[in-house]
Amino acid sequence: MRKITILSAALLAAAVSHASAQDQHGMAASSEQVTLPAACEAAAGSMDMSKMMGGMEGMMSGGQMDEVQKGNMDAMMKMHGPMMKAAMIKDPDLAFNCGMIAHHQGAIAMSEVELKTGKDEKSKEMARMIIDAQKKEIEEMTARVEALAK
Repeated sequence: MRKITILSAALLAAAVSHASAQDQHGMAASSEQVTLPAACEAAAGSMDMSKMMGGMEGMMSGGQMDEVQKGNMDAMMKMHGPMMKAAMIKDPDLAFNCGMIAHHQGAIAMSEVELKTGKDEKSKEMARMIIDAQKKEIEEMTARVEALAK
């Protein structure tokens, strides 16, 4: 359990610090940034994710990962900070919708990596279907968040 917590903290910390460094390291970065709707941010409060910086960035920038690994790790790290922030929301309906928005944005980012670097056409088609479905669900959940926040 402790190893999982340490790894989660490292991934979360890297997610916060890594977004600004992605172009410097030649990563296959996704075009979409993982962001929460304003109502989610307000419900989560002032959680300073930058204090959790650490570990994974060195591994990513040190040439230990190839383009595909960097792209997938980048997508996951962008998702984890907002997901953890959403987990701090006390209202269960807002927490669910806000967390799932971040999760879906991460799925889109990972699908974009597949489209950029993948070789299998069936996998690429699956990635396109994921992008289409997840964007629609993000719109629906964002509307739900706005309705719940009133």
